[in-house]
Amino acid sequence: MAPSSEEQGNVEWMLDRNQPMEIAKTHPHEPRKTAIDNTITRPGAVRINVQGAFIVDDGATTPQPIEDASAVHDSRDIRLPHHTAVVSHVAVDIGGSLAKLVYFSREPASKELGGRLNFLKFETDDVEQCLEFMKQLKTKQQRLNGSKPGELCVMATGGGAYKYYDRMKDVLGVEVFREDEMECLIIGLDFFITEIPNEVFTYSDIDPMHFAEARADVYPYLLVNIGSGVSMIKVSGPKQYQRIGGTSLGGGTLWGLLSLLTGARTFDEMLAMAEKGDNAAVDMLVGDIYGTDYGKIGLKSSTIASSFGKVFKMKRQAESDAEDGGGLVNGDRAQVEGIAGGEHSFGPEDMSRSLLYAISNNIGQIAYLQSEKHDLEHIYFGGSFIRGHRQTMNTLSYAIKFWSKGEKKAYFLRHEGYLGAVGAFLKRQPRNWGRRNSFEELAS
Repeated sequence: MAPSSEEQGNVEWMLDRNQPMEIAKTHPHEPRKTAIDNTITRPGAVRINVQGAFIVDDGATTPQPIEDASAVHDSRDIRLPHHTAVVSHVAVDIGGSLAKLVYFSREPASKELGGRLNFLKFETDDVEQCLEFMKQLKTKQQRLNGSKPGELCVMATGGGAYKYYDRMKDVLGVEVFREDEMECLIIGLDFFITEIPNEVFTYSDIDPMHFAEARADVYPYLLVNIGSGVSMIKVSGPKQYQRIGGTSLGGGTLWGLLSLLTGARTFDEMLAMAEKGDNAAVDMLVGDIYGTDYGKIGLKSSTIASSFGKVFKMKRQAESDAEDGGGLVNGDRAQVEGIAGGEHSFGPEDMSRSLLYAISNNIGQIAYLQSEKHDLEHIYFGGSFIRGHRQTMNTLSYAIKFWSKGEKKAYFLRHEGYLGAVGAFLKRQPRNWGRRNSFEELAS
């Protein structure tokens, strides 16, 4: 998007990534203003000022324009204390399972400058509720961000940007711009890596959330995006990326199988079940086979030898009940005769944990193999499958550490499910609008 002649008269900015934006000279004691402080009146064409940006951890969120039980508002808004320009666009990433929405709002009932980025998600089956929410944003923009009603435009990405394109235009009556899904993922991840403090972290039982330091050498890296399915993307530089692999066994697999095996109706309910479960009730472990560790090849007794490997040993009646739609399918616990002749039991919580481990371990191993094949040291995991769930992150982290013999780490993000939506939101910006290294080059 080229700037107007009026904008060029105020400040010049370059489209070449190697050219930094000009910064206006100010009094030595006054805060330095950049090109991104200026308001651009054209709807949707505004540059976001990320100076001093931080994640809001106090739980205070922007009052929503409508109350919608189908919407889940992520309380980790991103505060933009120095952004004063009008923002008149929203972004939505519609995937196979979830629709993720990002929009800007002013601070409610506050004299403070700036505003915040808000994050919401809907199940894709409730996409009509998502569109109704966006419609309310359109009519209440004046209160939320200072723009005029009717100026809203929508930046859409994901498969739903195409599937629901006509429906979005009909319901909202605004311009809808469809953006490439992979490119948006990379733009969103680059933004979080370089611009937002305390966003990227590693995870382990000993150090549950260790924030990663910002790196100047961002590229190359591997992005493992886990949604309904899994895509693995090698990123060599800005807009230099290649999908190098993936797997169909992702979040949709877990959701689908557990909807058959348990009484859980939502993905969050399934994750809550997994928290309470014991996978050893259904998984065959190394210790079940050897009676101890298999130290010669580095396997602990608790290592999973076969996911769901004990189930086939269960009592015939339990199998019959499951096939008939009773027993386990209804969430009952099956009392069964164990392998050693003792009495064992398993339930939906145990199956949830076992399947979560199976899918996460599979993704972790494939990610490691792809990183080795393409010589990539840094591995970032994104997508709505993770949801900050400690068992998922611990399993992925352990897989990367185990297979790399401790040489590589798994990196996670606090807004892991919104990479595509944030990338689409930022697609309305000129290049180099706020990349930290541009500011550092100018300051040096």
